[in-house]
Amino acid sequence: MRAVRCTEGVASIVEVPPAEGDGIRIRVASVGICGSDLHLLSWNLPATLGHEMAGFLPDGTAVAVEPIAPCGSCPECQSGAYNLCQLGPSMVIGTGLDGGMADECLVPPSAIVPLAGGVPVGDACLVEPLAVAVHGIRRGQVGSGDRVAIVGGGSIGQLSVAAAQAVGATVDLEARHDHQRAVAEELGAGEVSDRYDVVVESAGTESALLRSVELCRPGGRVVLLGTYWDAATMPGLQIGMTEVTLIPASMYSRTGSVRDVDVAAQLLADRPELARLVITHRFPLDGVREAFAAARDRSSGAIKVVLEP
Repeated sequence: MRAVRCTEGVASIVEVPPAEGDGIRIRVASVGICGSDLHLLSWNLPATLGHEMAGFLPDGTAVAVEPIAPCGSCPECQSGAYNLCQLGPSMVIGTGLDGGMADECLVPPSAIVPLAGGVPVGDACLVEPLAVAVHGIRRGQVGSGDRVAIVGGGSIGQLSVAAAQAVGATVDLEARHDHQRAVAEELGAGEVSDRYDVVVESAGTESALLRSVELCRPGGRVVLLGTYWDAATMPGLQIGMTEVTLIPASMYSRTGSVRDVDVAAQLLADRPELARLVITHRFPLDGVREAFAAARDRSSGAIKVVLEP
């Protein structure tokens, strides 16, 4: 079968044997390109890329995937924080395990996410990044009446608008590109001004971190939703003098029996315009090089680029 792997730092189609072993075989229908996929190319990982995926069960049922395979027995898993499983990155589908940029992907039964409200399987790859946003908003204890600013207009930033609005917050977004600001406006976000109860840093850059602290009111909270691939200077004096709380958020987990991914699946059904606005490009799997080039060039109008095997 076809699969996308790193070949000397480039995303390339290769032929690999069908996955074998325990798990459920997913026939992949859509898989998003994440910013982390762009970074992982330089690592030349042996695994098939792709963690934002949706597809069909063997019986034809359309599902999304929570792309992790935690052990289920360590203290973190037992508490519900299975995103912090002691297996670490080796449990992540698309990083330590073969991912969804392929014709098929083998996933554990626990990874299956039922779709709500007739969400098209071609759009359901947004469930995973939307779950990231849901988790961050939950970690930030965002609630009704909170004023929230989001720094960064990529897919995580845009989806964080919807996740914060879903719990009753008023949301503004600051972005670098005009097309990102236009999408945020259609989602109901305003322009950033003044100070905020919660600021969501969704870009994963030092400049975005500095800006997020600057926008946060004294005693407020900054949710670190972006991924920092390099060291970032912390504005220590400003944080100390204003008692701003920094809250890291990684992937998704559950509260009681409720998974962030299931909340995300329902939110995607409730807000069908999310897919229309956030998914800007679609490519066949064989067009992977063009797809990665589009995902890398934010100035081209890309927000979420999707591959459709």
